[in-house]
Amino acid sequence: MCGLSGEIRFDERRPDLAAVERMTDRMAARGPDGRGMWSQGAVALGHRRLKIIDLSERGAQPMTDSEAQMTCAFNGCIYNYRQLREELRRLGHHFVTTSDTEVVIKAYREWGADFVQHLVGMFAVALVEHDTGRLVLARDRLGIKPLYLAELPGRLRFASTLPALLAGGGVDTSLDPVAVHQYMSWHATVAAPRTVLAGVRKLPPATVRVVERDGTYRDHRYWQPSYTRRDDFDGMGPTDWRDAVLAALRTAVRRRTVADVPVGVLLSGGLDSSLIVALLAEEGQHDLATFSVGFESEAGEEGDEFAYSDQVSRLFDTDHHQLMVPSDRVSTALGGAIAAMSEPMVSHDVVAFHLLSELVSKEISVVQSGQGADEVFAGYHWYPALAGVERAEEPRRYEEVYFDRSHADLAKILQPHMLPDHDASAEFVHTHMAAPGAETALDAALRLDTHVMLVDDPVKRVDNMTMDWGLEARVPFLDHELVELAAACPPELKLAEGGKGVLKQAGRTVLPHTIVDRPKGYFPVPAIRHMAGPVLERVRESLSAPEARSRGLFREEYVASLLAAPDDHRTNRGANALWQVALLETWLQTHGIN
Repeated sequence: MCGLSGEIRFDERRPDLAAVERMTDRMAARGPDGRGMWSQGAVALGHRRLKIIDLSERGAQPMTDSEAQMTCAFNGCIYNYRQLREELRRLGHHFVTTSDTEVVIKAYREWGADFVQHLVGMFAVALVEHDTGRLVLARDRLGIKPLYLAELPGRLRFASTLPALLAGGGVDTSLDPVAVHQYMSWHATVAAPRTVLAGVRKLPPATVRVVERDGTYRDHRYWQPSYTRRDDFDGMGPTDWRDAVLAALRTAVRRRTVADVPVGVLLSGGLDSSLIVALLAEEGQHDLATFSVGFESEAGEEGDEFAYSDQVSRLFDTDHHQLMVPSDRVSTALGGAIAAMSEPMVSHDVVAFHLLSELVSKEISVVQSGQGADEVFAGYHWYPALAGVERAEEPRRYEEVYFDRSHADLAKILQPHMLPDHDASAEFVHTHMAAPGAETALDAALRLDTHVMLVDDPVKRVDNMTMDWGLEARVPFLDHELVELAAACPPELKLAEGGKGVLKQAGRTVLPHTIVDRPKGYFPVPAIRHMAGPVLERVRESLSAPEARSRGLFREEYVASLLAAPDDHRTNRGANALWQVALLETWLQTHGIN
């Protein structure tokens, strides 16, 4: 787990090494254990290292394979790297390290751009062929590891974070109106390849981009599971599906123990993280380090779920750590969390994850986390509303249950120059849902949520917040084989029991009913949800700052109405509208975008 950066020139000039160094240094928190630079011809690579596998200096990056005449900068972890190394050895390859980075290089040498099909894990890769000068960029199937791109005159820059690209300089920081439309419609999600900045894009998940010396490139999307009922699962009943899901999750959790350092768990006490703890205990792990966070109550809303996480900790005898955050600490922690965001994120738990990651990083450097289960197994409350909907009606119904607000609402919120001349967010949803490969309306919605909304909200949130403290987070519910299985699972089994029915059935085989059948929880941060005093003051400062006034994103009368009643305005999904508006402006100011 690390941070990578680089530049490739297309104008016969040498890359800007100083810019690549600035980008690399901006990611020091992602890789506190080492720094490396490499340049040849038109390409330069930078790397910050967090030591997880092969702790020796032989695993340092960028890594050059002189025999293959290739250099690689890699972020992530290949969970099957040991098996791949043995397979590649049998094919005649020689290894000088025990790192997964060297396996990535040899895999590319053996299989070319198809090397990604052999990788099980989370990854962003930048690989350079010395003889051709070709650059290969790749991202894992579920977009767990980020890769941002900036096209500048005569060159392409890339980095693991958007702020790193800004540190390189020269990036077009004007706002992308379509991306802002998505941000305001989808709870701050902006779908790849866009970001809110017109000059920054992100490589989509499950994509390999091959960039030639002249600047031409080709993209290949190498994975997309089918959300249909498959012949090979014919005849399976509920118990068979329960057992299949449990077996796949058991494999996913086991894979994510691969490391040369201890691996802990972020434990909320909900079904998803508790399942991870139970399966690790089943594997024989003792004194497993687990971590929970809670917040002071605000406006009558409880801010912790320690009763549940304590129960799981006692049951499996983990080495448990709790962090209780007072409300006044939330406002002071906002700055650090927002600075860690590669893109603006409005979910309250972003602050929780940042504070928890600070605590965890003092004890351990790798954790497993339960993100993704709700999208993969239909756990959210809006999914039942899509069951039985006719295919022609599914995009409209999805808008009703998922969108924060309509295009007509946005016309009253955004200044005219920031409003696209069409409903860009609804158009995206209609196009995505109309694509072949989804059998029912719910299948289409789960495909959209898993491969778009999940990637650029909770998955990005976990990566940004943990890596800002040099902490690697692994997400077993996004194991691609588990996702493939869940995609084929009949929708009624996922919707059962109020959502995640098949996963709850699997959970009852290893967890007490009090955990499986508890009310659904989340990372509540009442001080933000209810705009407690210090948080509200921070919001007022951002929206009244000179940068906000000159930018003119939002209609003044709308902002005034929010500030007049900060806890009264909610989006269609119940989020605090003032927080969503203020967070975008605060993020822009934090990252020096005027």
